[in-house]
Amino acid sequence: MKTLLRPIRVASILLLLTALARSSAGQTLPARTPEVPRPGSPNDSTQVIELPLLLPDSLVASPTPVDSARIVWLQTPPELHDLVGDRIGCFETDVPHAFNPAVMSFVTFFTERNRKYMQRVLERENLYFPLFEKYLAKYNLPTDLKYLAVVESALIPTAKSHVGATGLWQFMGPTAGDLRLRRDEWVDERMNPEKSTEAACKHLRYLYGVFHDWELVLAAYNWGAGHMQRVMRRTGKNTFWDVYPHLPKETRNYVPTFTAIMYSMKYAQAHQLHSPELKYRYAEAMDTLQLNGQAFDLQRLSRACGFEDSLALLHYNPELRRPWLPTGYRPYTVQVPANARPLLATVDRATLFDYCRPQAELPQPLAPMLARLHGVEPFPTRTMLASGAPRENSEPVTPRFRRVRHTVRRGETVSAVADRYDVSAAQVARWNDLRKGRPLTPGRQLVVFVPAPAIRPASAAPTGIAASKLVVPARLTSPSAKTALAARGTRVSAEPLEVAQDKAPTAASSREVASTRSSRSATAASTLAPALEAVEAVENAIATDSLTTEYVVRKGDYLSRIAEIRGLSVKQIMAWNKLSSIKVAPGQKLVFTAPAEEDTLAKEEVVAVAPVQQKPPRAAKTVAAAPVAARETIRKVHLVQAGDTLYNISRRYQGVTVEQLKRLNNLTTDEVKPGQKLIVAR
Repeated sequence: MKTLLRPIRVASILLLLTALARSSAGQTLPARTPEVPRPGSPNDSTQVIELPLLLPDSLVASPTPVDSARIVWLQTPPELHDLVGDRIGCFETDVPHAFNPAVMSFVTFFTERNRKYMQRVLERENLYFPLFEKYLAKYNLPTDLKYLAVVESALIPTAKSHVGATGLWQFMGPTAGDLRLRRDEWVDERMNPEKSTEAACKHLRYLYGVFHDWELVLAAYNWGAGHMQRVMRRTGKNTFWDVYPHLPKETRNYVPTFTAIMYSMKYAQAHQLHSPELKYRYAEAMDTLQLNGQAFDLQRLSRACGFEDSLALLHYNPELRRPWLPTGYRPYTVQVPANARPLLATVDRATLFDYCRPQAELPQPLAPMLARLHGVEPFPTRTMLASGAPRENSEPVTPRFRRVRHTVRRGETVSAVADRYDVSAAQVARWNDLRKGRPLTPGRQLVVFVPAPAIRPASAAPTGIAASKLVVPARLTSPSAKTALAARGTRVSAEPLEVAQDKAPTAASSREVASTRSSRSATAASTLAPALEAVEAVENAIATDSLTTEYVVRKGDYLSRIAEIRGLSVKQIMAWNKLSSIKVAPGQKLVFTAPAEEDTLAKEEVVAVAPVQQKPPRAAKTVAAAPVAARETIRKVHLVQAGDTLYNISRRYQGVTVEQLKRLNNLTTDEVKPGQKLIVAR
C-alpha cells in the first residue's frame, strides 16, 4: 500500500510546484513576440502600423491615422464588394485595373452618395464619347481612356480649375503651348472639343512612350512626367502601387477614381443611375461659316437663326472667350447647326455680315455741340475737354528729382554715398537693389536721385536779366565746375539767382521808349547766352563729378573689359593713352578723358567756323542766334548699335547725360533701337 501511495505523493508535489510557478509568472508582463511582417500586395491600400504595447496602468493610447477607405470597406457588405471586384476583373481592356478598398470607396461615392454628379455626366456621354473614340482609334490608344475626360472635367468643355487648367482635358498653359493649342484674348483652343481631344491623344501617346505602363501614364497625366520620374528614381520602384505611398493625395486618388468612374458608367443601369427625367444630349450635324477678318457677333447671328437663347451658338463654339470677334482678327470658322442653314441661305453673305456686326463696330452718334454766342465762351464740359476744348493755362510740370550717377571708389560705403548726396542709406540701397551687409564693389555705378532745382515759367521771367550769380549745391560742386565757371567770368554762389529788373524809363516820346526796349533786349540776349552756357557746364560737371578719370590696371584686367565697364570703346582708350596695342600691364595708369590739346583745338575750330560778328543794335535777333549757331555746329549724330543704351551712349560722349539725350531727341523712355539716329553734343 505504501508503495502505491508514494507515486501519488510525488505527483501531487509536482502539481503544487507547477501551480505556484504559474501564479508568480502571472504578476509580470508577458514577453512581446515579434510581429511577422505581412507581405505587401498591389490590392492593399492600407499600411501596417505597429501599435505600442500598453502598460496595465495606461488609460490613453497614442492616436493612429484613420483609413477612411478601410472603414468604407468594412461597412460595405461582403457580397457587394465581391460583386464589384468580379465585374472590374472582367473588364476587357488594355488598361490594367486593380480592385482594392480605395477603388471600392470611390465606387460607393459615385453610385450612392453622389448620384447626381454621375447623372449629369451620363447626360453628356453620348455627345462627347463618339468624338473621343474616333481620335483614340486614330492614334491606336485604348478606348477606355475616354473616361479620363470625365475625371478631369466631368465632360464640361469650359471647365476651369483653381490652378488654371482649362477644357475637357484640363491642359495648363505651357502644356497647351507645347501641343500647338492657340490661346489669345479672343479664342482659347483648350476649350475646343476636337482640337483639345487630338492634343490629349498626342500627350497620352508621349507619356506611354516614357513609362510603358498605363497606370503610371494616368498618374503622370495628373502630376507631370518629371515628378513621376523623380519619385521612381528616388524609391527604385517601377509600378504605380509600389510608389503609391510616396505620391501626393490627389495623385494617389487619381487612378482609383478613374477605375471607379469607368465601373459606374459601365454598370449605371445596374445601379439605377439612368432615369427618364435626364436630358440626354446627342451630337448634331454641323455646318461652318468662314470669317475672313470681318467683325461678327454671335448673339445677333443666334437671333437671325431663330434661337430663343441669344447665347445658343456659344455652346457650339465654346472656345470663344467673348460672344463677338473684332475687325481684322485672323480667319476663324464658326460652327452653326445644319438645320439653321436654310434660314441663312435666304440672304446673301454681305447682308448677313452687315446685320451681324457687333455693337462696338457700329458707327457711333456724334456728340451734340452747344450753340456758341458771340462774345460768350461756353462752360467747359467733360465732352468738350475730351474733344480738345481750351483749358485754363496751367504751369508746366517740372521733375522734382534728378538722377545722378555715382562711381564707387575703393573703401566707400553706402552711408558715405548717402551723406555725400544728402539722402538716406536706405534710399540708396532701395534705388540700386543693394543687399544688407554686402560691401560695395569699386567701380560700380550707383544711381542717386537728388532734388531738382525749381524752374521758373517763361511768362514770369523779367525783361532784363543779369545772370551774375548761379545756384550750385555745395555738395555737388566739383573743382572742375568751379574752374569752368571762373573761366567764363561767372560768379558761383550758394544764394538764389538774383534777377535785376530795371525800372521802366520815363521818356516823353515813344521813339525813346522803343529804342530803349530794343537796346535792353539786345543787352539781355548777350548777357543771357554766357549764363545759359555756364549753367549747362555746371550740370555737366555735376553729372560727371563722380566719374573717375584715371584708373590703375590690376592683375587680370584687359582692355576690352575696362572699356565695357566704362562705356567706352577700345579705340578711344588707345587713342587717349597713346597705346600701340591692346595689352596692358598691372600698375599702368589709364586716362578716360580726351587730352586737353584736343579740347582746345575743338574749341578753336568752333570759334573759327562760327565767329560772333558785331552788328548794329537793330538786328537783335542775330546776337541771340549766334550762340545757337555755335551749338548747332558741334552737334553730332550717333547711330545706335546692337546692345547700346542711353547710359552707354552718354558715357562715350563726355559731358552728355541721359536727360540731355532724351531732351535733344524728344524721347519719353530710355529705350533705343539699333539703327536709330540720336543727336549728341560734346
